[in-house]
Amino acid sequence: MSTAHPDHPYFNAFNTIAQIGSVRLRKLLNYFPNLETAWHAPGTELASAGLENTIVEKIIEARSTLDVEREFGRLETLGIDLCTWSDEGFPKLLREIPNPPIVLYVRGAFQKKDEISIAVVGTRKMSTYGKQAVEELTASLVRAGLTIVSGLALGIDALAHRTAVDTSGRTIAVLACGLDSIYPAANRSLGEAILQSGGALVSELPLGTPPLKHHFPFRNRIISGMSLGTLVVEAAADSGSLITARHALEQNRQVFAVPGSIFNPASVGPNNLLKMGAKPVTDVRDILEELNLGSRETQILTQEIIGDNPEEDAIIKILKREPTHVDLIIKSSGLPAPIVAATLTIMEMKGKARNLGANQYVISRQN
Repeated sequence: MSTAHPDHPYFNAFNTIAQIGSVRLRKLLNYFPNLETAWHAPGTELASAGLENTIVEKIIEARSTLDVEREFGRLETLGIDLCTWSDEGFPKLLREIPNPPIVLYVRGAFQKKDEISIAVVGTRKMSTYGKQAVEELTASLVRAGLTIVSGLALGIDALAHRTAVDTSGRTIAVLACGLDSIYPAANRSLGEAILQSGGALVSELPLGTPPLKHHFPFRNRIISGMSLGTLVVEAAADSGSLITARHALEQNRQVFAVPGSIFNPASVGPNNLLKMGAKPVTDVRDILEELNLGSRETQILTQEIIGDNPEEDAIIKILKREPTHVDLIIKSSGLPAPIVAATLTIMEMKGKARNLGANQYVISRQN
């Protein structure tokens, strides 16, 4: 735990009042010299700061029952830091967005390297193709030194976090509930693994806040706001991941999308984003170049071409410098056609194979 600023307990106290969001908290900060003064101010002064009468009543009610120091002490007991918008450690990228959170609760810690972050989000019900795309792209982004930001949801979010952890990378999970719990419960062990790997769990919501439906869109603006860009892998037409992408656009951040099958409902989201101008991603270099991080390519593009699984091993043995038709790859490898197609797609993302068109493939060396 870092040393708390004297006003931090009062940031936390005001934040425990559900109706006090970042807009109203800014009004108090602009009117009073500090939040301790605001907490003890008479109702007339709170009204003069621009708060509605109903909100003033909520504050008066809260301070009659809330022990400010005891409530703040709960954070220390749970190993949670409070970071405010004006603190030096507040994420630089997040400070730049419209309506940034005034308060963040953090388990773990932010690092300077988090200024080079990318959000990886998508559906809870991913396909085999989506799974492979997330694993390969996330691993390459980690090798290039990027921090992976996501929402700890089931499916693609969780896989992005897990891949980052498993490849010794850094990842940050933004939750839509208080940090005294991890939601969904199925990802509790993943949350702990993120912390053990040196990553962080983050929320703008106070202790005891449940993961209510309306919290998620606000959570998503933090995911995109902490990141240079947002990568959407698979997402249905009504997916919350598209809300994250919309926030990214509003924040003047880049949106990336992995093209998908026109027959897969989970590809509707990214394919629609591509129609609207999102950057298509078929290789990690598409992301690095767009973010002006091309110099980091050398960290991932000088690897010996070896298979990461038995399917890749089988195909690498077949591919040559001269074009090989996919039918011959299927026949020679003995693998089912869908597995060959999916594996070749992922190998293209890695730069191990190149599609020359007409289902002709060649080996593609990067060193």
